[in-house]
Amino acid sequence: MVTEDEAMGRAIALAARGLGTTSPNPVVGCLLLSADGEVVGEGFHAYAGGPHAEIVALAQAGERARGGTAVVTLEPCNHTGRTGPCVKALVGAGIRRVVIAVDDPNPAAAGGAAALREAGVEVALGVRRAEAEAGNVAWLTAVRRGRPYVTWKFAATLDGRSAAADGTSQWITSGPARTDVHTLRSTVDAIVVGVGTVLADDPQLTVRDLRDGSLAITQPLRVVVDSAGRTPATARVRDASAPTWIATAAELGTGPDGRVDLSALLSTLYARGVRAVLLEGGPTLAGAFLSAGLVDRVIGYVAPKLLGAGLSALVDAGVATIAEAIDLELTEVVQVGSDLRFTATLRHKEA
Repeated sequence: MVTEDEAMGRAIALAARGLGTTSPNPVVGCLLLSADGEVVGEGFHAYAGGPHAEIVALAQAGERARGGTAVVTLEPCNHTGRTGPCVKALVGAGIRRVVIAVDDPNPAAAGGAAALREAGVEVALGVRRAEAEAGNVAWLTAVRRGRPYVTWKFAATLDGRSAAADGTSQWITSGPARTDVHTLRSTVDAIVVGVGTVLADDPQLTVRDLRDGSLAITQPLRVVVDSAGRTPATARVRDASAPTWIATAAELGTGPDGRVDLSALLSTLYARGVRAVLLEGGPTLAGAFLSAGLVDRVIGYVAPKLLGAGLSALVDAGVATIAEAIDLELTEVVQVGSDLRFTATLRHKEA
């Protein structure tokens, strides 16, 4: 017998399998319990346009779902999009109780809990909410704000350098750390860099398979912020291995710094279905995003090396005095290979 709390933990883990492939939809996991508390079905939303988590679990359970409980990480949808409403499917399957972690902030899909109650289904809302929110933070934040969730990722030495005095930067971090970055890339919809990074390093910005080094099946959109359109036709980001957008000032307009308007960039990405962005470089673009208040999370890979000179990992972030320092709240610090990876969110200053 499985408790509803334990079932929600499993549903949250299932939801994570959809990271990077469901946008513009959320990641969702579902577990179905029979009337006597046995697991009879489970599922997760794997890709946009595909069956929702509840539908996958119901198909697996069949008649065993009747009289049982559905445990879902996000409020079941009550509208018809590319798929039918999950509320109708749950009611039709004879589910008597639905346990929900997080209510749906999308007006087009919300109202599922109320519709279930109207159909005579018992509903519990808020079970392991914080954990489910954390697992779906990019989509939830994007929908609530109307712009993608932005993670700034960087690699640096212990003294904060991203390149040596002669410009060399490969490799600051260890092999395991670089592999870890590919895992991180696989969870987002777009990777954003500045044209300076393209000109200096000519990165491919793709997700490589973690087992054999080949390209992964699903690739994020590659975005080059290039005010004047200087990205060479021969740059690797223009190859056929993944979609690419060269974002220019002529297309998006300019911000206060005379370069590409970053707010317009994010709005355009949101309209294209992008909900999670990984900002990879370089230090000037990262500084512009931070100065504009457009970064939600920071993931840093810090190598146990010292350079003493060279390019800093961050420049021009709009900080002129210590009182204006951008405060971070550490949420995780782990060792990856010989390096440390820290994850932090931005701590909002009190007015």
